[in-house]
Amino acid sequence: MSSPSWQVSGTYFEACNCASMCPCVVLGAPTEGGCTAVVAWHVDSGSYDGVVLDDRNVVLLGATPGHMLETPWKVALYLDERASAEQQQALGAIFSGQVGGPLGALAPLVGEVLGVKAAPIEFSAEGTKRRLRVSTVIAMDIAAIEGQGGKPVTVENVPFTPVPGFPAVLAKSSALSIHDHGFDLDISDRNGFYSPFAYQA
Repeated sequence: MSSPSWQVSGTYFEACNCASMCPCVVLGAPTEGGCTAVVAWHVDSGSYDGVVLDDRNVVLLGATPGHMLETPWKVALYLDERASAEQQQALGAIFSGQVGGPLGALAPLVGEVLGVKAAPIEFSAEGTKRRLRVSTVIAMDIAAIEGQGGKPVTVENVPFTPVPGFPAVLAKSSALSIHDHGFDLDISDRNGFYSPFAYQA
């Protein structure tokens, strides 16, 4: 049986509990001992074996008690409730890493899947700000850190990232709230990143 043909591209952003800049992307240990992160994707354009995935959102909640490359992750996946059953199946396969691509390389790090479910997801990108709401359980707001000449600070070619191939804008969170799967987190002024993304296999 041949592997499915798929591609997705759009906008990604994330925030975690590390102080900025998160050392995990350069293979360092989390600043707080463990790392809890929310990663969000808005698919501008995409397809999976003929199933159109345009204008759909996906969110990953991930946590590890230690170094991200040395301790198993616990993860939960949230799929856009506007998606059809076919679209949700496709998005779940892609963003869990089941069908390869850049996220497939991260899949072996997962030790426990806490859940996969459909949810209302609000994703907005305006200028240098990014905003996410997942039902009433996740809230994330970040804004770019300003560098020389008023331009955003960027980092690129880091060895550990869910979005290879694009410079990432370094950001700081004004809110990161997680209240699901036993997490009870409300923090701010922590690390964030955003960039375009493009995955395919």
